Amino acid sequence: MSEPKKDAPRRYIVDGAGQRVLVGLTISETIEFETLDKPDTDLLGEAARIRQAQHGERWVELYIKHERAWSDWMAQTRARPEKAPLLN
Repeated sequence: MSEPKKDAPRRYIVDGAGQRVLVGLTISETIEFETLDKPDTDLLGEAARIRQAQHGERWVELYIKHERAWSDWMAQTRARPEKAPLLN
C-alpha cells in the first residue's frame, strides 16, 4: 500500500472481533485487498502483467466497496456535532 501521510485520516478501524480492517471490508477482504495491492516481485514481464490483469478486477471491486464505506464514514463523522468544551 502507499505510505500514509501524517495528516491523512486513518482508513483502518478495529472491528467487533478486535481485528484491524479497512473501513467497509471484513478481515478476509482486508487481507485479500492487501495481498492484491502488493506488487508481485517474483513474477517478471508478461507473467506479472497477466496476473495483474486477472486480479485487477477484484482489487477494484474491493477498493470501491472500501471507498464508498470510507466516504459514508467520513460524512457521518463530519455531521456529528462536536461537544462544547467544559468550562469551569
